[in-house]
Amino acid sequence: MAERVRRLASQRAVVIFGASNCCMCHAVKMLFTEMGVSWTVHELDKDPRGKDVERALAGMVGRTPPVPAVFIGGRLVGTTDQVMTLHVGGQLVPLLRHAGALWL
Repeated sequence: MAERVRRLASQRAVVIFGASNCCMCHAVKMLFTEMGVSWTVHELDKDPRGKDVERALAGMVGRTPPVPAVFIGGRLVGTTDQVMTLHVGGQLVPLLRHAGALWL
């Protein structure tokens, strides 16, 4: 299942694994939207294999629940905490540019 996660995560510059009712997932999506970043989301609660993906992500991020799990440029960035830390530290924009998710 981890291979499926990696494959899905590499299909777009920014990929979010989340849940439709997750407020932190919504916060991350809004951050990227306000930055002008195009992202895609895989909502695990709507995926028939979502529980398997969730278990694989939990092993990757080291926590349960593992959502939102954010991948930029096919690389796991982490959950909301890591994304916000990068943003506040000025490291998120360069990462997004390098991945081709942000042009300005």
